[in-house]
Amino acid sequence: QFELAHGVSALWRFDEQRDAGCTAPVDIRRFDNIAYGPEPRWNLLDVYRPRDTDAVLPVIVSVHGGGWGYGDKERYQYYCMSLAQQGFAVVNFSYRLASKYKFPAPLEDTNRVFVWLLAHAVRYGFDTHKVFCVGDNAGVHLLALYGACCTNPAYAALFTVRPPAGFVPRAVALNCGVYCVEMSNKKDLTTRLMADYLPGEGTAEELEQMDVFSHLTADFPPAFVMTAEGDFLAPQAGLLAERLQAVGARAEYHYCGDAGHVLGHVFHCNISSEYARCCNREGCDFF
Repeated sequence: QFELAHGVSALWRFDEQRDAGCTAPVDIRRFDNIAYGPEPRWNLLDVYRPRDTDAVLPVIVSVHGGGWGYGDKERYQYYCMSLAQQGFAVVNFSYRLASKYKFPAPLEDTNRVFVWLLAHAVRYGFDTHKVFCVGDNAGVHLLALYGACCTNPAYAALFTVRPPAGFVPRAVALNCGVYCVEMSNKKDLTTRLMADYLPGEGTAEELEQMDVFSHLTADFPPAFVMTAEGDFLAPQAGLLAERLQAVGARAEYHYCGDAGHVLGHVFHCNISSEYARCCNREGCDFF
């Protein structure tokens, strides 16, 4: 409803206010605006590493949120650098957005990032046996679908996306995510988003293809599943954790905050918040 009423410009202002006063940490080394694909505006990524080491490090790939039609790596730079401060190399990337680009364009871009990562591991000191992923909101949806592509051959066969042979993320942190899209006959926000994002504007076949719950297997990467008091997607997180456990995959469910501490959707990106820092430490500890 917030997006419907106020539009992308309001979301942009919200993120700008959240990150006001943030600067790049002096203990982090940045490599910015590296091309990972053919689209010059969107196929760009940054790499962040602790400055005090040249060692090969475990890697976190961040898939940003934004309802499939908003956001880029710039909105996630401070959050991602805070993860790098915990001893990781971090890959922070932009991907093609709706409405100009339709599904599965961002899923294709996500795969391109992992292909790039494996090809450039020596240059940037990536431990390719310890590749982890984080995402939130629509980024979680992309990340979960990509995890399914890596672990469910029948699902992967629905796409031209081909994950690197034998590659599966070591573990994933799924924060305040969407896993199932339900359409109504009303012209609500979901209907608008799907009209922008899906080539058929939300056919039954498309919605089934986008339904994370339908494509999970026991081989899905171990998952840190997080939601919070005040997160409008909280019910989906609980269902996902239950479904992962039911198919034999590992899931660790975290509910942050309570009635006296309403943290809200994607609160973990606000690195000035001690609640966010605590949550992000728990995710890194899981990795």
